[in-house]
Amino acid sequence: TQASFLELFDGDHEKVKALNKRVCELMGFKKAIPVSGQTYTRKIDFNVLSVLSGVSQSAYKMCGDIRLLANLKEVEEPFAKTQIGSSAMAYKRNPMRSERVCSIARYVMGLPNAAAQTHANQWFERTLDDSAIRRIYLPEGFLAVDVILTLLANIADGLHVWPNVVKAHAMDELPFMATEVILMECVKAGGDRQELHEAIRVHSMDAGKVVKGEGKPNDLMERIANDPLFKAVHDKLDDMIDPILFVGRAPEQVDEFLAEEIDPILKANADILNIDSVDAVNV
Repeated sequence: TQASFLELFDGDHEKVKALNKRVCELMGFKKAIPVSGQTYTRKIDFNVLSVLSGVSQSAYKMCGDIRLLANLKEVEEPFAKTQIGSSAMAYKRNPMRSERVCSIARYVMGLPNAAAQTHANQWFERTLDDSAIRRIYLPEGFLAVDVILTLLANIADGLHVWPNVVKAHAMDELPFMATEVILMECVKAGGDRQELHEAIRVHSMDAGKVVKGEGKPNDLMERIANDPLFKAVHDKLDDMIDPILFVGRAPEQVDEFLAEEIDPILKANADILNIDSVDAVNV
């Protein structure tokens, strides 16, 4: 209630407000909590931990995708010369950094719930059951995210992509992706859309059975090449499964995102980014 300050300034409310403003200025705060008792509302802790949770969610998503791509052998995270990928299977190169990020991120994502329970359970102005748990989840939340970000920087700095494996996987699926283009070209040439659609559906299902049931390559293009219904595109089927035809504006979108969203952030925080990190990653 600021009663003691009001007494100190002989009931002058403006001086109390001026003191409050000046203290905030000296401590580097742009504004104060408008109404507060002995402590600030514990919902602020929830808001802070929610930000850390958001960082962890993004980190988990990124590293989850890296783990999936590593399983497909399309990417590999950094791997030290003497690093052991598995204590049981010497040939393995487990994405240990990404696994560690996901593990820690899962912990951080659960912290806002504890903060929400603390805020909701404060009786009237405040109860002291908030103290012990805050000494755990606030520092641990920041420490955990610091580790996550250190790991992410290390992963990004040495991530290795295997383009030929990516291409092989893309080419396995491109025949299916090209069916819509094939259908439209044949319709333009005078074909019956319903008849063509049914033929593509049957060929696609049969090609899928060959891939999944027999473990053989995707033969959809061969089936279409041998079907007279698709004669209009027989001489250009190879050109129709060029990967570049299916990326749309993805290259431009990446360049624009980096230039318009990422570069300004890096520029605004250049001083911080130029500080040498003393953190190390051990796997």
